[in-house]
Amino acid sequence: MKTHYLFLPIFMALIGFSSCEKKFDAMNIDPNRPSSATPGVLLGQLQYQLVNNRLDDAKGLTHTLMQVTAPRADANLNSTMRWFISPNSPIWEQYYGRLLDINDLYLIAEQRGEPNYQAISLVLKSYVFSILTDLYGDIPYSEASKGLNGLFQPKFDKQRDVYTGILADLETANNLFDATKPLSFGGDLIYEGDASAANIQKWKKFANSLRLRTLLRAINRDSELQVSQQITALLADRQTYPIFESNADEAILHYPGTTPYFNPFYNARTFDWRDNHYFTKYFIDPLNDWNDPRRAVWARTVTVGGTAVYRGIETGYPINTEYDVDANSNYTDGLKTSPLLGVLMGYAEVEFMLAELSLRGFNTGASTRTHYEKGIAAAMNQWGVSVPAGYLAQPGVVFDEGAPFETKLEKIMRQKYYALFFTDYQSWFEKRRTGFPVLPKGPSIPASREFPRRMPYPLYLQSMNPANLADAVASMGGDDCYVRVWWDK
Repeated sequence: MKTHYLFLPIFMALIGFSSCEKKFDAMNIDPNRPSSATPGVLLGQLQYQLVNNRLDDAKGLTHTLMQVTAPRADANLNSTMRWFISPNSPIWEQYYGRLLDINDLYLIAEQRGEPNYQAISLVLKSYVFSILTDLYGDIPYSEASKGLNGLFQPKFDKQRDVYTGILADLETANNLFDATKPLSFGGDLIYEGDASAANIQKWKKFANSLRLRTLLRAINRDSELQVSQQITALLADRQTYPIFESNADEAILHYPGTTPYFNPFYNARTFDWRDNHYFTKYFIDPLNDWNDPRRAVWARTVTVGGTAVYRGIETGYPINTEYDVDANSNYTDGLKTSPLLGVLMGYAEVEFMLAELSLRGFNTGASTRTHYEKGIAAAMNQWGVSVPAGYLAQPGVVFDEGAPFETKLEKIMRQKYYALFFTDYQSWFEKRRTGFPVLPKGPSIPASREFPRRMPYPLYLQSMNPANLADAVASMGGDDCYVRVWWDK
């Protein structure tokens, strides 16, 4: 009995402590803070990280591979400039990491009954998967991002099936968007969908413009996905499937330049930003010939014979070559802090897609030349300049409607190449799809080496997901950077 009485005060003290703890917790609830996560909390950071992930690759991988820039010195035979891509890029984990956030955004939006946030998450999901599959080919898709369900070794889906899923998600997003209601919880750094219901329509245009890009990318696999049929249906009903109609519609995260949303190159050292790379002759010489106003936005001048000029270097140069510091044009410092680098998709790209589709016989509502010239104007407007008088009539720019198909396609793709400046990997993807622009092969590039067609899978997958990786490699026909993906065969 004495034992029971001994424990009674302890028991009562524990009850009292628990009761006080509950009262203390109740007193410390901040009524001004959300009790659970909202879609807006996730969206802004997700968009910022997603855009930033691809900027380093646009500068370091795409620009070097597509001969926009070249290193000042490069003694490595197996370098990007010499048409070799190593499997050591962080792209895979960065984008799959963002997919986890995108899935969370969708689930929270679904739970809260927020269809516009659901639709945005599907657009961002489609954007990420389109980049991953166009980079690698077959990738984890249907079983991706399911680690919480115990699925740590997802299968690799064939690229055709990934494309089918992307197109379905974009169709669903188009149907989910409600352009009569703004976003309830903010967080949209791309279109400020919380500021106006009309800005939700811009998200809808982005969804369908991305869908058009996806369909055109697979044009050589027409019969497998009924690509032509889907393109025709999209173009025939612009009210249901709106696409970009002006620069005001384009998907660009305009860096506000306030904490924490700075252009990621903002604090880059001068050496890292520009001193170690120069624009190439291939890129800059046509802009000189055309007196293109974008040069002043993109490139620094150098003084030659007392005159300020834009000057580039050769690419694929001999291994023992080293160019002098500050002897050739490189990126402007203004670009380093520019709010315009956060491009997901520009209006110019849509006009050049329409130009190509018109050339291929689709009814786009205007002539091929009209779309081509609107694409050039949009590409300049994107960077804050205008088309100079007489620009469109110059040799190398003027569109000859009587020229052969291949000549006209090359003209379109050459201008699209400039329009895709700092747009992730798109100029590389388009070069693989169309063969244009035709890049010179420098003297140090081995004669037997072909232009790279994909990114090799990360090496760590050999230990993390070996069986499924082996199946994917067998299906793809190999795992080097010269293996062609599904739409490129």
